[in-house]
This record gives sequence, structure tokens and C-alpha cells, in this order.
Amino acid sequence: MRHLISAADLSKDDALLVLDTAEELARVADQSIKKLPTLRGRTVVNLFFEDSTRTRISFEAAAKRLSADVINFSAKGSSVSKGESLKDTALTLEAMGADCVVIRHSASGAPYRLANWVRGSVVNAGDGTHEHPTQALLDAFTMRRRLGSLEGRRVTIVGDVLHSRVARSNVLLLGTLGADVTLVAPPTLLPVAVDTWPCSVSYDLDAVLPKSDVVMMLRVQRERMNAAYFPSVREYSRRYGLDAERLARLSDDAIVMHPGPMNRGVEIAAEVADSPRSTVVEQVANGVSARMAVLYLLLGGSEPAIGKEVTAR
Repeated sequence: MRHLISAADLSKDDALLVLDTAEELARVADQSIKKLPTLRGRTVVNLFFEDSTRTRISFEAAAKRLSADVINFSAKGSSVSKGESLKDTALTLEAMGADCVVIRHSASGAPYRLANWVRGSVVNAGDGTHEHPTQALLDAFTMRRRLGSLEGRRVTIVGDVLHSRVARSNVLLLGTLGADVTLVAPPTLLPVAVDTWPCSVSYDLDAVLPKSDVVMMLRVQRERMNAAYFPSVREYSRRYGLDAERLARLSDDAIVMHPGPMNRGVEIAAEVADSPRSTVVEQVANGVSARMAVLYLLLGGSEPAIGKEVTAR
């Protein structure tokens, strides 16, 4: 079985196939009947051990538009909160005959473990601070719709890279698609091994902005933080927040992205979030198309068209 656990699981051809398929499927959203019979009879389980309104609803909408049966499994108030292990949960899903399990988990590596225990495909909807590959796909899809090809485009990702699975997946996928990525963050919010990532690093947002085609602001993840990472929210905002003054330094066709949920007034000013440059609302709509493409390519044919095998250990 093939899975999508890391953005690195996708070759350039795979990634372009997902984006082209998402483009086709986006047309379905414009029709009066938004359903295709493609995955009729298939079962997709949303297995969410962490809260996430947007991602869960997005996967649910994607599966339902492809006519799959959807089972939503929230770990809160379930046997999991009574101490059931991930493996036992996996065996339960296996007994139900899940064709695909979409999993979000606070532990990095949980989707990989799950892929050893279920016969269906596993799609990583965010694991710990590790990865979130479908977010990177919807971001790339959004960029491509606004800017055309991503080859040679300069993408700047700003903020809490250390805790961001979105940043990691975006760096990998955008590198595969030929974009140049620069991370901008205080040194305390960069991972130790960032020098091994296929991107460059800067500590000076103002120097990088005029050269950027895309500026992606990351949420300051206060729930994963203690005060040690930066002096104060105000100081962080002053140095790394995107306000109207900084927005004015961007080139005329540059766009602003944010994976959500936003802390308005911290990493992004309200007037920037609501400006025509901002793709935040498009990203949500495009998320459904990108996730439809992933589910379709993993489950729609007799053989999966994308993804990677996980060899049981």
C-alpha cells in the first residue's frame, strides 16, 4: 500500500500530478452538484488525536465530494483517552475495513507507525513538530494559481520554524518544485539541524521582503512555548510581524500566506490579513481541492498513483 507521510515522499512528477489533479477537481467546486462518484464504496477514517477544525473539515469535505464513506474519530472522549494505544486503535480501524486513515497526532512519527499496522493508505494530517504534507500541497497549489510556475520563485517563510510542521513540509516540497526558500526567524526558533535543510536562513525580515514573491507567516505557537524563546510578544511582533509598512515593501505581485489559525496583531496585522495580497481564504478552499487530489490518487485507481511504500519492521 502507498502512503503520504512526508512531503519528501513525493517526486517532482508526483507533486505536479497532485497539483494538476487538484486543478481539475477544483472545477467540481464550481458546479451546482459538487460530487463525483470516484471513491464510492471506499471508507476514509479521520483519526484526530489533536484538535483541528480546518484540516479535519477539509479532509471530510474532500472525501465526501469524492463519494467516499467518512468516519470521524476524535480521540477526545474515546477509548484512547482511557489509555488505549495507537496500535489497538489501528487494529479496530483495520477490522472496520478502512481504505485510508487520515491521522493527526501530537507525536512525531505516529503516521509512520500506523502505516505498519493497517492495510489501507495512511495520510499524515500533521504529526507533532514533524510534517504536514497536504498543507504544503495546498500552499503550493495556491502559489501556482496566483503566480504560475514555482520554478525559481522566491518564497520566504517567517516565524516559529522550530515548532512548525508546516514549514518543514513546505521547505521540502517547494525545493522539489524548484522554488528558492528562505527561512526568517529568531535564532531561538530555528531547528538545530536547519543547515541540512534545502533552504537559506536569514534573521533580518526587512532585508528579505523586497526580493520575495511569497511571504508565508507562521503562527506563533504559544501553546508549545514558554517565555524563553523571545523577550515578549510585542518585541517579536516588532521584528518579525508583517504589518502594513512591511507589506508596502513587497513587489507589486507578491502574495502573503498564512496556514492559520492567525494571531492577528502578533505575526500578521489585521489589515494585512484582510488585504487583496492575502491568500488566507483561498488557502482554505484550495485545501479541499488538494486533499481531494491526494485521496483520488491514492485510492481512485486500481493502483495508487502517488506516495511511498512503508516496509514493515
